[in-house]
Amino acid sequence: MKKVAKGFALAVSMLTIVPFFRVHDFFRGINGYAVAFYPLVGFLLGLFLWGVGVVGSGYLPQMHLGILLFALLVLLTGALHLDGFCDTIDGLYVPRDRALSVMKDPHNGGMSMLFGATFLIAKASSVASLQSYELLPLVLMVSRFNAVIAIFIFPYISNKGMGSLAKEEFTQGEFIFVALYVTLTAIFFSPQMLLIALLILFVVQSLFIKRYNGFTGDIYGFLIEVSELVLLNIILLGVA
Repeated sequence: MKKVAKGFALAVSMLTIVPFFRVHDFFRGINGYAVAFYPLVGFLLGLFLWGVGVVGSGYLPQMHLGILLFALLVLLTGALHLDGFCDTIDGLYVPRDRALSVMKDPHNGGMSMLFGATFLIAKASSVASLQSYELLPLVLMVSRFNAVIAIFIFPYISNKGMGSLAKEEFTQGEFIFVALYVTLTAIFFSPQMLLIALLILFVVQSLFIKRYNGFTGDIYGFLIEVSELVLLNIILLGVA
């Protein structure tokens, strides 16, 4: 149980800026557990935003409240996934043999800045246009579940860092556990959202498996961000 608790703490540390669980050592034995908790952390983030939305709806204009919730989401995640999104975009605009080194560069290129700004505007508008926020926990959960599936199924390009340890330690039993709790939650909220999320994963993996023969941590972030944006617009279209 101690390793499970440390795995949860590591997942919170990796995916949020919440200061209560600061774990920075990816020592062996907890990385698989951490991956198993990624969707749960997303659900808890969404639950918090839902709560803020419920409380704030009685005091703030709907659009302003939506913008505040979007800003909270960016702040609480430390823009981690957005950074991965931007790095991934940079990698797409250079030759394949230079892409991975460019993605590791801490400086953002012109294309990533352009796409990043456009993406932020689109996502902020999507959250601001929501009429209710009860599906936010599911959106954030299944988006991170996509990353969990990618970790479990697809190759990880580098053999170093947390991503490599997560891939190595994340077991089939842990994956089944994650799939069960995510599926049950999706059935309760909106089963079609999970199906659409899996379709997003299929499209994204077809691009990056073809280009790189695998995933990186940055591409996981890209996958999460794109999944969130698409699912938010699925809600706006009334499909969910």
